[in-house]
Amino acid sequence: MPRLPQRKSFDIIRLALHGCTNRPFYHIVLTKNTRPRDAPPFEQLGTFDSMPNIHNEKLVSLDIERIKYHLANNVALSKPVEKLLGLGGLLPVFPMSYTIAKRNRKKMEAATNDTEEHLQEEDTEKSQ
Repeated sequence: MPRLPQRKSFDIIRLALHGCTNRPFYHIVLTKNTRPRDAPPFEQLGTFDSMPNIHNEKLVSLDIERIKYHLANNVALSKPVEKLLGLGGLLPVFPMSYTIAKRNRKKMEAATNDTEEHLQEEDTEKSQ
């Protein structure tokens, strides 16, 4: 039976899930790509709270100096981390971020148009 090729192992910066099902919280960590998501990392580089707070903000904290150091050493990034670093101004903005923003704008415009039409219908009903 032929041997399967060995998967190459490399360092990656990715999100490690902490918290619980209804309240996810992520650590931004440096680890090997072959290790499980929640395995102990080599280094914690930041945190990401994906649940919006009362001001509708998602909180992110980053250790910029260490992230720059690891990026200089050709460490890979997962897509969610790449999006966060792009929005944070450390990397160029991730292309999918533009698409998501455009979709959100269209949804907001459609919602405001629906509410305006609904209000106009109510006004015409009251005047009759």
